[in-house]
Amino acid sequence: MGLLTTGAPLSWTETVPHLPSLKAQGIEQFIKLWSLKGSLANFAMKFGDEIEYILVKMDPETKNARVLCEAEKVLEQLKAAAMEATPGEQSMAWNPEFASYMVEGTPGVPYEDSIAALLSVEPNMVARRNAVQQQLGETEICLSISFPSLGVGTFTHPPAAADEGNPEAAFSLLWPQEAVFNGHVRFKNLSKNITDRRRSKVSIHVPIFMDEATPSPYMDSPTTSGETENWNLEARPDHILMDHMGFGMGLCCLQVTFQAADVDEARMLYDQLTPITPVLLALSAATPCVRGKLVDLDSRWSIISQSVDDRTPEERGMVESATVTAIPKSRYGTTSCYIASSSSRFNDTSLLIDEDSFRKMVEAGIDEEMSRHVAHLFIRSPLQVFKERIEQDATKSTEHFETIQSSNWMNMRFKPPPLDAPGMGWRVEFRPTEVQLTDFENAAYCVFIMLITRVIKEKKLDFLVPISMVSENMERAQQRDAVLHGKFFFRHSVEKVSDSAESGEDIKEMSINSIVNGEVGGFPGLIPLIQEYLTEVVTDESTHVRLNAYLTLLSKRASGSVKTLARWTRDFVREHPAYAKDSDVNSEIVYDLMKEMDAISNHNKECEALLGSK
Repeated sequence: MGLLTTGAPLSWTETVPHLPSLKAQGIEQFIKLWSLKGSLANFAMKFGDEIEYILVKMDPETKNARVLCEAEKVLEQLKAAAMEATPGEQSMAWNPEFASYMVEGTPGVPYEDSIAALLSVEPNMVARRNAVQQQLGETEICLSISFPSLGVGTFTHPPAAADEGNPEAAFSLLWPQEAVFNGHVRFKNLSKNITDRRRSKVSIHVPIFMDEATPSPYMDSPTTSGETENWNLEARPDHILMDHMGFGMGLCCLQVTFQAADVDEARMLYDQLTPITPVLLALSAATPCVRGKLVDLDSRWSIISQSVDDRTPEERGMVESATVTAIPKSRYGTTSCYIASSSSRFNDTSLLIDEDSFRKMVEAGIDEEMSRHVAHLFIRSPLQVFKERIEQDATKSTEHFETIQSSNWMNMRFKPPPLDAPGMGWRVEFRPTEVQLTDFENAAYCVFIMLITRVIKEKKLDFLVPISMVSENMERAQQRDAVLHGKFFFRHSVEKVSDSAESGEDIKEMSINSIVNGEVGGFPGLIPLIQEYLTEVVTDESTHVRLNAYLTLLSKRASGSVKTLARWTRDFVREHPAYAKDSDVNSEIVYDLMKEMDAISNHNKECEALLGSK
């Protein structure tokens, strides 16, 4: 969701003159925050999850499924219902997301650090899904997926058309302005400012899945009658092309945030979980259909990365410049560095930083590793600035820092405590996981993440690999059936290494199955490590059984005996009678897919191929 602040937003042109001051204030705010909060300690570990849902309008007569652009109304109703909840009811909170068909749900208060709290995750998720569904009509459904045919014809309800000539709509041929959430100025302004800063529409390229009857070479074309000259210049052979931020930020995910005891523990967990992020991306793969086509990827990750890439042609290296430094990747991407001092030897890539910001932080007494991390964030420009809030008091606000921090979207996020929240500590957000179809699955991934975090803390395990290998693993994790066929750089010895150890030792390429389930005589496996821990801390048999059900699902997905949502969806499409083996996921297939998904997610239909046997 990002930082939501009210006011009159500045356009990119209006923002440019203020950039030096905004960045300087942001660094000043972080320095002040560090001086006030850096030594806080002894916070209890708490955690919470965020799930993004989509609203879908089903038309049984025409057999069409379209995204329902009524999130603003639904959110008002959900928030009103949450305010009226009685103490015995599930606590939940609601927020807007980029698209007008999306809502974000979280537990109303963080979960405590206990085994019992882990068992509360799924019931709360069930309650959230039911709460959304209760606000919908008879032919309207709530799903925790990424909609497979965004940008195909009239894909919204009510019907809306793209307006390529409208700069407020980011000049898209495919994405109507009505599909962007209208209840907060952040979202439309963010899209416009990204387009204006990069001096062109965003250009998202996704390789198509080449089936038996797919044209070769495949050349994408828009499904509208708008101007196609620029489209044809951007199109690549054997790729789908998309031209709006919504094609990325309109996809859904599952994120888990937890509070550490202090800043040092938060930094350690940030680093130790970073090498595990590609594993969870592959294990949760859920996005094989994009813009009504089967694609040759299983994940949304690179789609979102391209959708918010605000770099100028010079920063992308497309135009030579003596004054502009090239930036190697989008502001949505893989973590660029570890942040704990003990992890620095694994930072094996050149890190672009804002030198002035780095100098100021070091002079203020902040260590080099943390200063380098923040200075790397500050190579980016703020994309959302409000006219009334340009000048700020660093003792009262961290808004300019958070504006840049929250629009650096990486697989992990290090989150300082707010100035005005004395009971809140340093937090870490685990961000790569694809959202799953059912509450059972989403709870399984959330519980797994929290348990491996506990194991790292208690057993003092070490999963660090060179940061360049994490980036490579994230690329591999997005590939079709990466969970079955991919190989990933991973430590096969997890004992804590000494500070003098070589950064490349004890690392080899392993399958997801080996990483998750272990190897005979080799790497013990993440799930066996968790199970060993549970035998030490869980004495109640029923609790052990319930937690093991979650671990079993992930274990079977890693081994291939249960399908990922991406593989299940791909198989559903390819086995559908209306599929012509040409990569096209037509409206009839989409309608039947939404029906099937709704039945499974609401427990009206069993699906052993996806969920295993219970």
